[in-house]
Amino acid sequence: MTKNSIGLIGCGAMGSALVKGMVTMGDVDPGTVYLYDISVDRKNQVAAEYRCNTAASLEDFIPHCKKIFIAVKPQDIDGLLASLKPLVHPGQIYISVAAGITINYIESCLLPGTKVIRLMPNTPCLIGEGAIVISAGDLVTEDERSEIESMLKPLGTTIRMPEKLMDAATGLSGTGPAYVYLFIETMIDAGVSVGIRRDVASKLVIQNVIGAAKMLDSNTQHPAELRNIVTSPAGTTSAALLTLEEEGFRSCLIKAVMEATKRSEELRFG
Repeated sequence: MTKNSIGLIGCGAMGSALVKGMVTMGDVDPGTVYLYDISVDRKNQVAAEYRCNTAASLEDFIPHCKKIFIAVKPQDIDGLLASLKPLVHPGQIYISVAAGITINYIESCLLPGTKVIRLMPNTPCLIGEGAIVISAGDLVTEDERSEIESMLKPLGTTIRMPEKLMDAATGLSGTGPAYVYLFIETMIDAGVSVGIRRDVASKLVIQNVIGAAKMLDSNTQHPAELRNIVTSPAGTTSAALLTLEEEGFRSCLIKAVMEATKRSEELRFG
C-alpha cells in the first residue's frame, strides 16, 4: 500500500468533482489517483480529463491505496461493500459520500478496525464553492481527518459535525442550494412582473445574492444587522419585509429545512 495513492469509486458528478478539486485545484499528483466505475466510458473520460489512472477492477487498486473515496449511489452500496471487504488492508481510510449510509453500517460491512469518514457535500463543490460536512469514525485520528480536510479544501468549506447531525446538515446544506435557486428564480420572475427584462432581472438578482453573501462572509455582523442597514423607516424595504413576514416567509423556509431533515432521517440506512 502506497501512502499517497488515492482510489475513487464512482465517476459521476460528485466523484468527478472530487477528482477535479484534488488534482486541478489541489496539490494531488494525478499519477497517484486510480479511478473505477462500472461505466467504462465515464471512467475513461474522467481519467483522460484529469490525467489519472484507470482500474479495470477493484482488485487492481484497492490493496495499493491509502485513501479510498466511495462516490456511488446509496442503492449500490451493499454490493460494493461486499466486494471491498476481502480487499481491505489495515490503515486504509474509506471516505464515503453515499447519502444516508452511516459510518457504523460501513464499518460493519468491512473488516473490524476499518477507518471510515462520511461526507455530506453539496453541488457547488462542482465549481469549488461547496460546503462539505465531515464526520469521522472513532478509529480515525486527528491527523488523518485533517489530511482529508486539506484534500477537500479546493472544493469549498469543510465543516466538522458529529454524525448525529448529518441528517440536519442534509436538510440545511445538502439541500440548501435548491432553496437558493428557487429564491433566485422567484426574484427574477418578480422583476419581470414589475417591468424589468428577464435577462436584466437575472443579472441584478444573481449579483444581489453574490454581494449579500460576500458581505456576510467578510465581516462578523449578524444578518439582521446588515438587513437593518438597508431598511429605512417607512421605506420600500420595510414595506417589502412586512409582506414577507405576513406571508410566512421565515416559517415556510424553516419548515422546509425541517421536512428535508425528516426525510433524510427516513432514508437513513444503518
